[in-house]
Amino acid sequence: MAISGAAATTLHTLKLAATPSSATTVFRRRRSLPLSLPLFSLLKSPFSALPLSSLSFSAGAAAATSDTAAAVAPVSEKVLRSQWRAAIDFKWIKENREAVAENIVKRNSNANLGLVIELYEKMLALQKEVERLRGERNVVANKMKGKFDPSERQKLIEEGKILKDGLAVLEEDLLKLTDELQQEAQSIPNMTHPDVPIGGEDCSALRKMVGSKHEFSFPVRDHFQLGKELDLFDFDAASEVSGSKFYYLKNAAVILEMALVNWTLSEVTRRGFTPLTTPEIVRTSVIEKCGFQPRAENTQIYSIEGTDQCLIGTAEIPVGGIHMDSILSESSLPLKYVAYSHCFRTEAGAAGAATRGLYRVHQFSKVEMFILCRPEDSEKYLEELIGIEEGLFASLGLHFKTLDMASADLGAPAFRKFDIEAWMPGLGRYGEISSASNCTDYQSRRLGIRYRPSEPSATNPTKGKSNAATQFVHTLNATACAVPRMIICLLENYQQEDGSVIIPEPLRPYMGGVERITYIPRKPARSGR
Repeated sequence: MAISGAAATTLHTLKLAATPSSATTVFRRRRSLPLSLPLFSLLKSPFSALPLSSLSFSAGAAAATSDTAAAVAPVSEKVLRSQWRAAIDFKWIKENREAVAENIVKRNSNANLGLVIELYEKMLALQKEVERLRGERNVVANKMKGKFDPSERQKLIEEGKILKDGLAVLEEDLLKLTDELQQEAQSIPNMTHPDVPIGGEDCSALRKMVGSKHEFSFPVRDHFQLGKELDLFDFDAASEVSGSKFYYLKNAAVILEMALVNWTLSEVTRRGFTPLTTPEIVRTSVIEKCGFQPRAENTQIYSIEGTDQCLIGTAEIPVGGIHMDSILSESSLPLKYVAYSHCFRTEAGAAGAATRGLYRVHQFSKVEMFILCRPEDSEKYLEELIGIEEGLFASLGLHFKTLDMASADLGAPAFRKFDIEAWMPGLGRYGEISSASNCTDYQSRRLGIRYRPSEPSATNPTKGKSNAATQFVHTLNATACAVPRMIICLLENYQQEDGSVIIPEPLRPYMGGVERITYIPRKPARSGR
């Protein structure tokens, strides 16, 4: 599910245990990429591209919940600098400047392409100068091996020292310039599928309409009113404990959440996906590598003060990091995961009726699908993900529409994105319940996830071996179940005149056979002596 935004925050380092290598991993790099190597490809195909979309969580929205958890707040600018390098093909960007510039406009991005190209050209010139001085230094070093009288040797020593000092200054300048170039280039968004509608959200195209609106012979309640009458939520107590946009689920709503999660996991794992639970705190660099901006204004991401860590806004982030800095075997692809996690979002800037009840909250449960595959297969797997989403929602009897999202609403990582909006009769409108995105190699170039083609090369046709160059995988993600939005849909669409709510048949085995939620008055708790 997409996230967007940014906020000023800062970070320290708190080391986490490294994830063990997967059995499908052929090689995992542990060292960072050399800062002086700029020509790692980011855009080998017209499908790849650059900037980071935003994850918005306002820093002031979270509160510390334990002695070990730091409060959410801005971090020092000094720690802000990126310590990682994306495999960006600056040469491709320069050679395709017009197409990249047009794409930036389509995506409504604020990336500064002119500055990126200017910095790239400066870096190339500085690299040449560095290489020239290195060559001269090597010549002097070789001369020193010969026999010279003391005065000649002293001249060579002095010349070598001058070259060494000058080279040290230029190498430091090159390091800074490379860092600045990376920072600017990482704001360039992915390229856009040619069939994507151009414009804002209102320009999105209808792909499919499923079902029809439920008809009611009585005044329709919204989920907030239904939840209150059925004793399913407590927003007031949560507001006192945690702040606005938090909630307690109670009674049948708790069982309904568990049923939705377990049913979704069961349905998706049957389709060949590996189930996961994920860390819900990750390094800031991993969030950035997935294409989100935890430090931007109005960010959706909660950052943990005094650390280099953030709360996740979607399981897409920790799942994307599982194979970070790895070279996978082609035979292991595709890798399909379905991950359950809690998600945390600041919802900065959200206001109005759309925020009533469970629609926009700071913490929620979600089941997310994630695929890593060969580049030529990513469009096929996008269709598979959309098909799974539509199948799940249709089996619950929901009325929904699938939209091909317009260019300005894609978020930086997505090459193409489809949203599903379901009819919510209590709210009187359609509301987003899921999205599916093909991010091509945008994330893998940042995360360092490659695969080695298995075909033997012409020069070494030995069976079972390959000298083929590695390629970046494509990554895709899709929401299988965002629990609060699904609870809204089920309560509002299956409400009855007597105030009860029918449970759709697919969920009943996961609710202990319960077919209907009704209000059962409970005795008040006994007071103490």
